[in-house]
Amino acid sequence: MIINTGMRSDIPAFYHEWLINRIKEGFVMVRNPYNPSQVTRYSLSPEVVDLIAFCTKNPAPMLPHMDTLKPYGQYWFVTITPYGTDIEPNVPDKQKVMEDFKTLSDTVGVDCVGWRYDPIFVDDKHSVDWHIDQFEQMTATLSGYTKTCVISFIDIYKKVERNFPDAREVFKKDRLTIGKAFIEIAKRHDMIIRPCAEGYDLASYGADCSGCMTVKTFETALHAGLDVPKRSRNQRNNECACLLGTDIGAYDTCGHLCRYCYANTNAALVKEN
Repeated sequence: MIINTGMRSDIPAFYHEWLINRIKEGFVMVRNPYNPSQVTRYSLSPEVVDLIAFCTKNPAPMLPHMDTLKPYGQYWFVTITPYGTDIEPNVPDKQKVMEDFKTLSDTVGVDCVGWRYDPIFVDDKHSVDWHIDQFEQMTATLSGYTKTCVISFIDIYKKVERNFPDAREVFKKDRLTIGKAFIEIAKRHDMIIRPCAEGYDLASYGADCSGCMTVKTFETALHAGLDVPKRSRNQRNNECACLLGTDIGAYDTCGHLCRYCYANTNAALVKEN
């Protein structure tokens, strides 16, 4: 069994103590966000759980608890972007997150960590050239600590429309220019670019368009094969090849309050929860 923690909230950043308590208790209860009366209990026994998948913007709070996680296989996606507090109000300083990424990689192994540079949006302040320059600097810093960088371009969901009304879809020519430049930069640092639910436009330039959180991703992290049931297509669109479509978190609970977030309705509800 694989336990996923990262689609609805940032558990490592804000609910690490809760998760460690659940691991010590040996189970977790998860409420269906679309049918609140439906609650599922999952075992967290290492005899049952093959791997815990994390997706976070701040792994630091979990680093003191790595001994507790040792019995489990792990895969970590850490999202690090160069945006400022006008876009990501409560995300820690990027230099600090990159240093924590290195510590995490040294702890769990380079095959167990991936960097996410997403979502990418373009406006007057955050131009195509700006993204390419920032990505080059960040890639140099993270070189040797991951083999994977996942990218995606902003999707204008209803919650994004509400919280980030200035955001616009990225034109195809800009997606191709950014994608090609990122692929070339990543290659120089022994990283592969994996577009997330972006189709196959970048495959001919050297991107791995097979998906980001795939069976192969987890098998590489575990250094072992997995016997996985056929996945259901409950992800955001049919281009998504991710194995996992649900997780143990809850919507409207992530305190980062990023303007592009699809998981938060508004800041007031997050604070209340």
